[in-house]
Amino acid sequence: MSDDDKHLPRYIHHVNFPTTDVDRTVEWYTKVFGMQRIMPKSNTKVVLLTRGGWDLHFTPVQEMERMAPYHFAVEVEDFDGFLKHLADLGVRYTRPLARPENRSQFCYIHDPDHTMIEIVYHPNKRLEVELYVNPAAFGPKPEGA
Repeated sequence: MSDDDKHLPRYIHHVNFPTTDVDRTVEWYTKVFGMQRIMPKSNTKVVLLTRGGWDLHFTPVQEMERMAPYHFAVEVEDFDGFLKHLADLGVRYTRPLARPENRSQFCYIHDPDHTMIEIVYHPNKRLEVELYVNPAAFGPKPEGA
């Protein structure tokens, strides 16, 4: 990010979805994604979950409107390992597909309220993220760069 871009957003802080059952949602996202619930000091009814680098919020609702085809995606570092994790939990997923142009793989799952979640793996993504977050970890910049 250049100095000219500092006024622009850096990343998405959180996304908020509806839920018809707060306890079920917290249990599912804790098991599937290893998220932790944050208990706000305010009297909000919104459920706050975090994974450290990304957050999800859930607003309790009486009835759920159909979400598909709207979805969010999470990047995993070990696609096969995560699919095994899902299978161990009994979470069904779509047939994994590959994109040969960037060697990525993806599939979809649904949470208990049927929110669609894309599970995606890009083999070069970790390096890209590390370079963006901590470029100094990869040595000094070459002269003139």
